[in-house]
Amino acid sequence: MSADPLVLSLDGNAREVLNGLTSRPKRLASKLFYDAEGSALFEQITDLPEYYLTLTEQGIFERFASEMVSAAGEASTIIELGAGTARKTMLLLRAALELHSAVRFIPVDVSNFALEVAQDRVRSELPQVVVQPLVLDYTRQASTLAKIPGPKLVLYIGSSIGNFEPMAASALLRRLHASLAPGDSLLLGTDMRKPVDILIPAYDDASGTTAQFNLNILARINREFDADFDLDCFEHHVVWNDSESRIEMHLKSRSSQVVNIHALEVSVPFAKGETIHTENSYKFTSSMIESMAYNGGFKIEQTWSDERNWFTVSLLRA
Repeated sequence: MSADPLVLSLDGNAREVLNGLTSRPKRLASKLFYDAEGSALFEQITDLPEYYLTLTEQGIFERFASEMVSAAGEASTIIELGAGTARKTMLLLRAALELHSAVRFIPVDVSNFALEVAQDRVRSELPQVVVQPLVLDYTRQASTLAKIPGPKLVLYIGSSIGNFEPMAASALLRRLHASLAPGDSLLLGTDMRKPVDILIPAYDDASGTTAQFNLNILARINREFDADFDLDCFEHHVVWNDSESRIEMHLKSRSSQVVNIHALEVSVPFAKGETIHTENSYKFTSSMIESMAYNGGFKIEQTWSDERNWFTVSLLRA
């Protein structure tokens, strides 16, 4: 059977949307969150009192950035995957400047908006750092990193690895490992398991900002693919999946409805209560981190945590 010519002609995001919304159960890739509007909303989320992740990881960097950079050895090129606006990264860059006469920072993101903010922040606060932004889907194009010369420290922080199912996370680490030279290192941030009454509010805050962030994925499809999602007909839905050790974000249909996505030539029916699964956020144990790193081809050399062991940053050696 030959493939549909429309599917063959679609770019990556269009194919993600079409395949995801015509699958059972429905799903959308979390990378679709991060257009300009979504990136700005995520920055707001990181300042919310319920969202402990950013402040906890930032506290670890404030205490241990110099140790981390020193442990990475001769790496004066720092690459950040899914860089966002690089707020926490400034701590590591400052520490790197104390050790190296020249530091190069390569923020990598699918969002031009986030990269522009990151670039402006670094150039304003640390003008001596050479900034070379790279628009790239590192989940698919990790081999591009192999072309960057010199010893490298790759940052994969914010527990972004938690958005991937375990086998996919290990596969991504294997691709990253293949793009690094022997002796290069990866600084990996991982959010740890903790009580549900702390986890759920972090993804379902009182202000409704995370709900806006989740719903923006539908607004983006409306804008970019001429769809007619009525955002009032969907609601933000968060669950803790204990057996999988993950928070799940969904968008739940409030009624039976049909959504037309004109640019993709498809109409998508929804039953009342049916959901679109938009994100997983795995919460780790030490053994889970060790297994993931080992399966990815890395060796864990050192780890740092906060006083409550809510978050862990690990140095993985290629």
